[in-house]
Amino acid sequence: MKVDVATKNPALESIFNDPNQVITLDANFLIPPDRQMSSVRGIPFPLFQACWLNPIFELFPNLAIHEAVGSELISRDIKTFINSKVNASPPKIIIHNDSELTEIEQVLRASIEARIYPYTRYDPHIDNRDDRGEVKTLAYIAVKGLIYFAAHDHNAIQLVEKAELLSTGLDAVQAIKMYEILFFLYVRNPSVRKDLRILYKYQYYLTKHEKAINPERGVFIPPMESLYHSQQ
Repeated sequence: MKVDVATKNPALESIFNDPNQVITLDANFLIPPDRQMSSVRGIPFPLFQACWLNPIFELFPNLAIHEAVGSELISRDIKTFINSKVNASPPKIIIHNDSELTEIEQVLRASIEARIYPYTRYDPHIDNRDDRGEVKTLAYIAVKGLIYFAAHDHNAIQLVEKAELLSTGLDAVQAIKMYEILFFLYVRNPSVRKDLRILYKYQYYLTKHEKAINPERGVFIPPMESLYHSQQ
């Protein structure tokens, strides 16, 4: 994925101003990344939890996932982590359940889902697992008028950013990318900066192609600080 350090994202600017807003997460925001490269190990869960999961749940009190995303969390570590947030009193994560939709909202959700799924690997006729979480999530938040969708998956982000072109019905949704939240954590939680460097490199500066199109971690920060200087 290309890292854009030249264009300000209104969604990131908005959550800098008010981190209490509801931010709905795709599954890849919760699962330790593993790019399955023989020469490089994936990010271990303890490191991912320390530099990513714990900080985002501390800084954003209204994180949410759709119930379909919950079924994608098969690792014991992440299931235990999310269950601890669900079972906290009060709960520390919001679960979007389709059963909460009214009859009218269910019709609208089905309409938006029908627009989205042809651009994904999900087929509602067989209800397969591939891309199911992102399709269900996006349709739900569009119907509920929720704005922010945080994801690392390029295709899911394109469904939002090219909503008008693709006629996905997601025109009011705004995407927040993982590197943008990495920058948020860099600003608001300096104690995790060292480990965030590892995560950034693994996600955006690992392959020859990525090194050709993306700034290295040290070069990534200054232009982002210039873009969001008033929010720090």
